Amino acid sequence: ILEYPIDVQRNQLPFLRNPDILVGENDLTALSYLHEPAVLHNLKVRFLESNHIYTYCGIVLVAINPYEQLPIYGQDVIYAYSGQNMGDMDPHIFAVAEEAYKQMARDEKNQSIIVSGESGAGKTVSAKYAMRYFATVGGSASETNIEEKVLASSPIMEAIGNAKTTRNDNSSRFGKYIQIGFDKRYHIIGANMRTYLLEKSRVVFQADDERNYHIFYQLCAAAGLPEFKELALTSAEDFFYTSQGGDTSIEGVDDAEDFEKTRQAFTLLGVRESHQISIFKIIASILHLGSVEIQAERDGDSCSISPQDEHLSNFCRLLGVEHSQMEHWLCHRKLVTTSETYVKTMSLQQVINARNALAKHIYAQLFSWIVEHINKALHTSLKQHSFIGVLDIYGFETFEVNSFEQFCINYANEKLQQQFNSHVFKLEQEEYMKEQIPWTLIDFYDNQPCIDLIEAKLGILDLLDEECKVPKGTDQNWAQKLYDRHSSSQHFQKPRMSNTAFIIVHFADKVEYLSDGFLEKNRDTVYEEQINILKASKFPLVADLFHDDKDPVPATTSGKGSSSKISIRSARPPMKASNKEHKKTVGHQFRTSLHLLMETLNATTPHYVRCIKPNDEKLPFHFDPKRAVQQLRACGVLETIRISAAGYPSRWAYHDFFNRYRVLVKKRELANTDKKAICRSVLENLIKDPDKFQFGRTKIFFRAGQVAYLEKLRADKFRTATIMIQKTVRGWLQKVKYHRLKGATITLQRYCRGHLARRLAEHLRRTRAAVVLQKHYRMQRARQAYQRVRRAAIVIQAFTRAMFVRRTYRQILMEHKATTIQKHVRGWMARRHFRQLRDAAIVIQCAFRMLKARRELKTLRIEARSAEHLKRLNVGMENKVVQLQRKIDEQNKEFKTLSEQLSMTTSTYTMEVERLKKELAHYQQSLGEDPSLSLQEEVESLRTELQRAHSERKILEDAHSREKDELRKRVADLEQENALLKDEKEQLNNQILCQSKDEFAQNSVKENLLMKKELEEERSRYQNLVKEYSQLEQRYDNLRDEMTIIKQTPGHRRNPSNQSSLESDSNYPSISTSDIGDTEDALQQVEEIGLEKAAMDMTVFLKLQKRVRELEQERKKLQVQLEKREQQDSKKVQVEPPQTDIDLDLDTDLAYNSLKRQELESENKKLKNDLNELRKAVADQAMQNNSSHSSPDSYSLLLNQLKLAHEELEVRKEEVLILRTQIVSADQWRLAGRNAEPNINARSSWPNSEKHVDQEDAIEAYHGVCQTNSKTEDWGYLNEDGELGLAYQGLKQVARLLEAQLQAQSLEHEEEMEHLKSQLEALKEEMDKQQQTFCQTLLLSPEAQVEFGIQQEISRLTNENLDLKELVEKLEKNERKLKKQLKIYMKKAQDLEAAQALAQSERKRHELNRQVTVQRKEKDFQGMLEYHKEDEALLIRNLVTDLKPQMLSGAVPCLPAYILYMCIRHADYTNDDLKVHSLLTSTINGIKKVLKKHNDDFEMTSFWLSNTCRLLHCLKQYSGDEGFMTQNTAKQNEHCLKNFDLTEYRQVLSDLSIQIYQQLIKIAEGMLQPMIVSAMLENESIQGLSGVKPTGYRKRSSSMADGDNSYCLEAIIRQMNAFHTVMCDQGLDPEIILQVFKQLFYMINAVTLNNLLLRKDVCSWSTGMQLRYNISQLEEWLRGRNLHQSGAVQTMEPLIQAAQLLQLKKKTQEDAEAICSLCTSLSTQQIVKILNLYTPLNEFEERVTVAFIRTIQAQLQERNDPQQLLLDAKHMFPVVFPFNPSSLTMDSIHIPACLNLEFLNEV
Repeated sequence: ILEYPIDVQRNQLPFLRNPDILVGENDLTALSYLHEPAVLHNLKVRFLESNHIYTYCGIVLVAINPYEQLPIYGQDVIYAYSGQNMGDMDPHIFAVAEEAYKQMARDEKNQSIIVSGESGAGKTVSAKYAMRYFATVGGSASETNIEEKVLASSPIMEAIGNAKTTRNDNSSRFGKYIQIGFDKRYHIIGANMRTYLLEKSRVVFQADDERNYHIFYQLCAAAGLPEFKELALTSAEDFFYTSQGGDTSIEGVDDAEDFEKTRQAFTLLGVRESHQISIFKIIASILHLGSVEIQAERDGDSCSISPQDEHLSNFCRLLGVEHSQMEHWLCHRKLVTTSETYVKTMSLQQVINARNALAKHIYAQLFSWIVEHINKALHTSLKQHSFIGVLDIYGFETFEVNSFEQFCINYANEKLQQQFNSHVFKLEQEEYMKEQIPWTLIDFYDNQPCIDLIEAKLGILDLLDEECKVPKGTDQNWAQKLYDRHSSSQHFQKPRMSNTAFIIVHFADKVEYLSDGFLEKNRDTVYEEQINILKASKFPLVADLFHDDKDPVPATTSGKGSSSKISIRSARPPMKASNKEHKKTVGHQFRTSLHLLMETLNATTPHYVRCIKPNDEKLPFHFDPKRAVQQLRACGVLETIRISAAGYPSRWAYHDFFNRYRVLVKKRELANTDKKAICRSVLENLIKDPDKFQFGRTKIFFRAGQVAYLEKLRADKFRTATIMIQKTVRGWLQKVKYHRLKGATITLQRYCRGHLARRLAEHLRRTRAAVVLQKHYRMQRARQAYQRVRRAAIVIQAFTRAMFVRRTYRQILMEHKATTIQKHVRGWMARRHFRQLRDAAIVIQCAFRMLKARRELKTLRIEARSAEHLKRLNVGMENKVVQLQRKIDEQNKEFKTLSEQLSMTTSTYTMEVERLKKELAHYQQSLGEDPSLSLQEEVESLRTELQRAHSERKILEDAHSREKDELRKRVADLEQENALLKDEKEQLNNQILCQSKDEFAQNSVKENLLMKKELEEERSRYQNLVKEYSQLEQRYDNLRDEMTIIKQTPGHRRNPSNQSSLESDSNYPSISTSDIGDTEDALQQVEEIGLEKAAMDMTVFLKLQKRVRELEQERKKLQVQLEKREQQDSKKVQVEPPQTDIDLDLDTDLAYNSLKRQELESENKKLKNDLNELRKAVADQAMQNNSSHSSPDSYSLLLNQLKLAHEELEVRKEEVLILRTQIVSADQWRLAGRNAEPNINARSSWPNSEKHVDQEDAIEAYHGVCQTNSKTEDWGYLNEDGELGLAYQGLKQVARLLEAQLQAQSLEHEEEMEHLKSQLEALKEEMDKQQQTFCQTLLLSPEAQVEFGIQQEISRLTNENLDLKELVEKLEKNERKLKKQLKIYMKKAQDLEAAQALAQSERKRHELNRQVTVQRKEKDFQGMLEYHKEDEALLIRNLVTDLKPQMLSGAVPCLPAYILYMCIRHADYTNDDLKVHSLLTSTINGIKKVLKKHNDDFEMTSFWLSNTCRLLHCLKQYSGDEGFMTQNTAKQNEHCLKNFDLTEYRQVLSDLSIQIYQQLIKIAEGMLQPMIVSAMLENESIQGLSGVKPTGYRKRSSSMADGDNSYCLEAIIRQMNAFHTVMCDQGLDPEIILQVFKQLFYMINAVTLNNLLLRKDVCSWSTGMQLRYNISQLEEWLRGRNLHQSGAVQTMEPLIQAAQLLQLKKKTQEDAEAICSLCTSLSTQQIVKILNLYTPLNEFEERVTVAFIRTIQAQLQERNDPQQLLLDAKHMFPVVFPFNPSSLTMDSIHIPACLNLEFLNEV
């Protein structure tokens, strides 16, 4: 508990606290109580609790350095702030930059952004982000990329002008003002930089824990690079100028990496590599100069430098100066008097000072040179229309020891603060005058007296300059003059304990300055002799740095660095000290440059950014209130608040005030419709003091504290109403409770009575049941007795009846058997009688036949005696005899062989028998000696063997039995285990099945999602490439237009305007009718199947691999052929003698003839093939007609004519061949007589027939030769009527054809030989490979050999399978081609049949050919449009360029696409590929031109999107591919393209469709985007729901228009209705319409959510309710238009969840878990941002605590969310154009007369 003392006597009460509704307000001036504690508390709450580093304070943006990288500066944030009014969004540096950009564009006035603050407060970073915003929003329109150069200047200036200090690791030690120039279209065209007061003393001195400028350490870090070896640098610790501060490194900074960025920036700005090396040499020389060792002499008045000093040698070598001169003049100085000149030695301290002054001067000059070259690189020759300046200047500084630099810095801040105060005062005055409020003078602090103290006449700067001019002036004398002159000033004080210091009372604080060093720093003295040595450097850059031609520079780069130029001239009597001083002091030049800066700022509209350093320890998000208050006072923020608080700080619009405080209005006052009148009456009743408020024209102005008072009254009103509501609700709850108890009692009674009644009914039911049971039991017993008696009677009756039936059956059986016997007997008798009659008939027949046979035999015997009969018999008999004789000979031969074999076997058998007899005798003799003993021995041996066998058998049987028992046991055990394993297996299978089903389902879903995602990513990448291509194409067109405008001089020749951008950008070849190879087929399959399927198809990959190998082999073959051909040519060149001009003409003529002959041969082959196919087709048709019994007269007539023509052709050929010999002999005779006039046509050999000449040229030359020959030649000497000449011409043609055939056959033979050789080589290679693999397999193990063999077999089978697949595909392809050709020829045959039937009988073959080509029997429209080539431009103009969609309002949708396709189809029908190429190219270029002209017309863009898609669908539908023809009718199949494959043009049209779609989306988004925020977030769709809170600076942007730009949700719905109607009327595909609205809904979601994330005033419960309602209305609209399947609702999911998040409870752990489970589409940063921005509407609602936000963050740590805070509103989903065939046929389309296409002829 804090106790605050109250002084009652002085009436000092504690400051009043603002209400909770105002805590965390984004504008400090909106606070009701404006004082330092309230401001500090508001900043602390925003910075620590909400992590908001930006806060408005009126027109000032307060930026607190977070010392941490925040994700709030990306491209998405720039686009979110672009076009927004200042105050509409959360405070941001981008909002200030956008305000400056919009005011420049609207008011056409230059702007300035003034960024100030302490060192380490973030000034440089803020200025950098502001420039990045301008570079992004106002990017250059040309390809110079000036915005990149502007941003590239930052690394260079940071390297040479920033250093580490105790307060900041990257402190800017100079001020800079960057002017960014814009043209009339507000694109960046150039920039200019001015610098102020470079801290040169840092080059030679650094305090503890500080560093020199970054460039020194960067250069030392890169000293190891090869190009920097000559610099002789080592680490930074080895040099005096870089090691004074101690640690030479900065934590987290890589100097080598930064140096590389610096070099890249130099290169980007156009600094040559040689100049870069020179710059680095100068910087390295400064380091060497600082490390030069100076030795004092014994007398103390002189010094010396060792000649062997390495650093001095390096210094002189790097700067290109003489070593001896520099060594001398570093230790000596020249004194010039009126009479003579002295050279004087210097003491050690003087030499060190001179060396340090030289180092500072060199660095300052280099700094100025770099700034000058940066300005040259950023300069533009174009006229600058306006500019925005960014001033990054040091803030107010006060240290323990303050010197000349701090004095100049605080002097500049005094000037800036004066300008700031006057501007704030001016804005307040303008606001009051605009609202017509009585203006009262507000007293504010004016620091003009302090400025006069510094810069007025005889002020501090004047006295300093005067003291510098005094020859022996000192700092003490100057301080004494200050005491004497300004001791009476209220802003000047003298310290008590010092005579060399003085105090100035600045606007921020008192600062004590120490006068030591003021004069030296103001003079900035460098000796002339040293400068002259540098001027004489052999390096031009070093010499240029120190020339005296830079006097006018301060006007442009007026800083200390640029103003410290040396102008020392000797031998001038009036100025004795001219060798030590500049013409102008540093203070004078700084004052001049500051005046120029103030003039520039006063001529612009300023915008202020005040950077605050929250703590001195550089801790992230740590707030030190004392340091913050000190800086707020120093930068004038509190002064702004004081000025605002002195007037009317709180300002409310009448509408907002009425909505907020409507509860305080009485009911009778609400009847008035004038809200202003209502507000007046309410305020007059509530606030009695009329001075506490004022009524303006559009706003109400309140004094401080009045809004808090109104909030209190509103809260009291709500509290009273709450009590009333609670009382009523509690009474209602008690009544409800009583009624509930009463109802419960009645229910209990009802249930008890019911229970008793049910129990009585149960008793009665049981009694009734007992009676029924008794009745049934008795009945059952009686029934059983009756049934027994009945069954007995039935049994007796059954047996009796059975006996009677059996008796009857036996009698019937006996009768049946007797009947059967009688039947068989009678049948036997009848058969016997029949046989007797039949035998008698047979005997008669035999006798008759015998008689006839005898007669026949007699005739045959007579005939057999004749000779002819014998001959006929002998013919067959001779053959049979010969055959029999042959058979007998063969059998004899076999018999002989068999007999020989038999004799041989008998001889062998006899020999064997004799041998056996001999052995038997010998054996008997051996047995006769002692048979008994041998027999006994044999018996014994046999017995032992038998016993041994018995024992072995027994052992084996025992082992067998044991093994058998063991096996049985083992089998039993295995069976048990098997049974157990089976059970386990079944269980596991069941489990695996259950799991696999779930896993398979999940995996399949995941795989589908992944595949869809990959496909979408691939499609989006491709469409992004298309988009980039279109942008580049657009940029190229713009550049070309600009170049034509700029370079349009009399000598300039423009490019033709009709050049195709398509032809220049992407060279799409014309599609010819040539055969496509296997690789092209495979690629086409890949395109048709799709990327995913093709990526997984291994066969396609192997096929392509095989194709590559084949191409490699073909390349080798061609190379071999080329080598052979070259050898042959070389041989021919060696052999052939030089020919005359006549021979060359002969060769040329013969080459023409040979090419003509080859062409005729190919045409002959084609005609033969066509003739054969036509014959086949006619024959087949004739057979069909014969089978159908129709008259084949026409077909037979046609065939006869063809046969006759063929026979006649053969006869003519034979005649020509007969005549050939006569003509050749005559020609030779004539050539012998005419040696001087050789005839070209009589030549019979064609040596150059294989020469390659263009076909058209050859044909033209051939016709020309024929004409000249026909004129010059005279055939009259052979035959007067010329028949022989004509025959000779025909003979020549035939000879050419024959020679061409012979050459073709020889070429084929050579190709076959080469093919066989290549096959042989391939087989050899294959055999070598097989041998190698066989050798390798022998070294492997058996298992590896088996596996290797299997792999080899698999690869072999795969290759065979691929070969078979290729063969099948080729056959299928040929089959399709043949089918197409068959259809064509069938149609031609039908037309021919019709023409033949109508033609007369005398028409011949020529007429037949004409009937095939001219198909005009029927006058029906065939769906083709014919036009002449010269009418193509008119067609494109009438149908594309000048066409308006309104002209075709009643016609068929997509009519231009159908007309274009019909023209393409006719060009395809006539086989004119040039016409197809020209028409499609002109169409595409025309569409692009129309879209470029109407780039903001939605209707036109939608019209051409639908037509382009329809043309693409037509090219697919009628391409002939079966995949696109599944839905075609037979009539539509007739309209397919016959000759051309337009696959590549389909790809071009697809890319064009993507570009048009992207333009359509861009236009629609541009029309919708201004409505979204107002309609979705601001408009009250639910009336009375939102209670508006104080908005502070919101809606006070000076860039806002006065008109009301608010939109409601109905405006968005009306606009989308218009989009939908236009697209539907123009026939756009429904799938594309779905994708359009999905994209538009995503844009609505992104823009709304981004604004929600950047606006504190809309993050409330009521906004969530409004959002839910608006989203439901949009979903209802989607359902009403049947667009709910587009996925548009899913794109709104983040916004839906954000609305739910605003409405959810936000207190407990359960609430946090609910939020985490619900908000799955929002990232962690977005959730935390919304919770930080959440603002209660009144005091009854609590804020979201920091602990709850930390809980949310802890639970969401596991999420891998992207670091991006905002959604990418520019993101575009990849579009898909599904195939959508048309049901219309081409012949049913009518062309309206309004299109002016009369030159098109219907075919």
